[in-house]
Amino acid sequence: MTERLDGAVEADLDRAAMLLRAGQLVAFPTETVYGLGADGLDGAAAARIFEAKGRPADNPLILHVATFEAALALWRPSAQEAARARSLADAFWPGPLTLVLPAVAGVPGVVRAGLDTVAVRMPDHPLALALIERVDRPLAAPSANRSGRPSPTTADHVLRTLDGRIAAVLDGGPTRVGVESTVADLRDGRVAILREGAITRAMLEDVIGVLDAPAAGAGEAARAPGMRHRHYAPEGLVTRLADDAALAAAWASDAAILCRSATAARLGTRGAPTEVLPDDAERFARGLYAALHRLERCGAQELLIEAAPAGQEWAAVRDRTVRAAAG
Repeated sequence: MTERLDGAVEADLDRAAMLLRAGQLVAFPTETVYGLGADGLDGAAAARIFEAKGRPADNPLILHVATFEAALALWRPSAQEAARARSLADAFWPGPLTLVLPAVAGVPGVVRAGLDTVAVRMPDHPLALALIERVDRPLAAPSANRSGRPSPTTADHVLRTLDGRIAAVLDGGPTRVGVESTVADLRDGRVAILREGAITRAMLEDVIGVLDAPAAGAGEAARAPGMRHRHYAPEGLVTRLADDAALAAAWASDAAILCRSATAARLGTRGAPTEVLPDDAERFARGLYAALHRLERCGAQELLIEAAPAGQEWAAVRDRTVRAAAG
């Protein structure tokens, strides 16, 4: 059985660090989602993440650090790449931005998924930073859930799919952002978003200028988590995106629906399972995974998710909902 540790208790934080130093897996909160932590420089420990999650071996991990200097020690960047990384870190770290650059030889191949790059970020959560500092090693930490399922934003969500599969979960309450970090590839003089998140294209361009198209094209290995495989899908539900017409047609059916508050107000009450989230992108993203976790237990067979609006602020929600409905 997985230990439940209290992030407000120093002894529990110390125990979480001890387990990680011993090569065990510990889930912990970040500002985005709960991460499944392991010593990121211990290949055997990192391999346990893939086993516990059922994670495909070609899906690289993100290393979490507490300082920019610790990130530099994991990369072998050119002078231009290092300068751009520092500019972005100065603007957004700690925070929900992951940077991809060529890796040093000491980063295990299992963490890199065999690539020559490694993804690194500094989380903006006091427990995550305290844990990294206690372990004194970078922590590999993908979302703390079985692969393909909705990501966890509470300790209870972690235990729903990983209880008995990991050593402990450090409970720090609900996460603040609610979706995974933006991932930016800084290689070879380019800057390209590989995964959308709370840090938008416009925010990055305000710091370093116009961005390039995504670097991972057809036939190229995915250099960031979530670029190839189905993710975020509620178990037991046939899930699809729906426009206004499809939602209106299904409103009287027994299908589950996840929609924005303005849509629910326009269409009225219904008897079937319905999750209503706020109309602004930030608050919708914060509640998305919790809503998907509730819908897994709603008893319906089909789920319709309202398609996200256009606009950069909705890019992360569009990405997550499209992937939840993929396949």
